[in-house]
Amino acid sequence: MIRVVLADDEAMIRAGVAAILSSDDEIEVVGEAGDGRAAVEQVRLTRPDIVLLDIRMPKLDGLGAATEIRRLHPETGVIMLTTFGEDVYIERALGLGASGFLLKSGDPRELLAGIRAVADGAAFLSPKVAHRVIAQLSGGRSARRAAARDQLESLTDREREVLTLLGSGLSNADIAARLFVVEGTVKAYVSTILGRLGVKNRVQAAIIAYEAGLIGN
Repeated sequence: MIRVVLADDEAMIRAGVAAILSSDDEIEVVGEAGDGRAAVEQVRLTRPDIVLLDIRMPKLDGLGAATEIRRLHPETGVIMLTTFGEDVYIERALGLGASGFLLKSGDPRELLAGIRAVADGAAFLSPKVAHRVIAQLSGGRSARRAAARDQLESLTDREREVLTLLGSGLSNADIAARLFVVEGTVKAYVSTILGRLGVKNRVQAAIIAYEAGLIGN
């Protein structure tokens, strides 16, 4: 069972999202919050697998709540859920360590897929968000590619292979099956890769893999 805390200051939005989540027998909403402070407290009390955070909330916005949750409960996956697709929010959310970014205007199936992906140790960006990220990466590509390739110098061949699969959106279990190793070995590789690249999460690592040309662009 994937345990989820849902935070949004609009009660009707929370009800709608909760209804979508309840349609999946393997997802359970264990807490709700109407502001960022309450979201942090709900995560503390329930220790969910995933927290869904709206960007704009009173008392403490979603970005501030994400910062607190990542600091206090790094085992909880953070997914930002918002109506706002501005690049500044995407960039800041990913920089804070969010593992997913979904738009409220997206297909409900994206919401369920995102929760499952992040719970499984992968990262998930809605297609519209992924398009924006890729568009950002297109600017100054030569300099970015050179910098990214320099970062990859610290990785072994095997670690680069894991990074390539990670950047392609595969979960730890999928990578383990592909490489014929146990999942614990993949987790160890991912932890080492994040440390050597100096990034906080899989999304940031995947961006480096994209910039370096390890995955299609």
